[in-house]
Amino acid sequence: MARTPFKRTDRVSSLVRQVLGELLTFEIKDPRVQSVVVTDVEVTGDLREARIYVAHPGDDDEAAAQMRGLDKASGWLRRQLGQRIRLRVTPSLDFRFDESLAYGARIESKLRELGLGGDEDDAADAQDAHAADDSEDDRFD
Repeated sequence: MARTPFKRTDRVSSLVRQVLGELLTFEIKDPRVQSVVVTDVEVTGDLREARIYVAHPGDDDEAAAQMRGLDKASGWLRRQLGQRIRLRVTPSLDFRFDESLAYGARIESKLRELGLGGDEDDAADAQDAHAADDSEDDRFD
């Protein structure tokens, strides 16, 4: 059975995401960036640059403060990353906000406005299925 090749950049991206998540959650002391969540990491083919996508739970003012905090802590984060992951060159860190979460929420709200999908439809389908099960049980009594 042939295995599909697993690219080294994918392995390094996954490892960088894991280590940065641990550093941002447990070890960093800057309160601006303690609530930041690493959603994705893209590493270039030569492993010299890493683009880190982060999500923030706050508004735009908090997002700007979090970005300043990440930029200020990037040197420390890179040094810690280099100590924990043994690579020939530790990648430079480029932090960016992950816009896909806001985009997905906007699409979901538009679908709900149109009445397509959502929790109300799921609840109605579940009630219809439960009513159908009850009627089938009555036939056998």
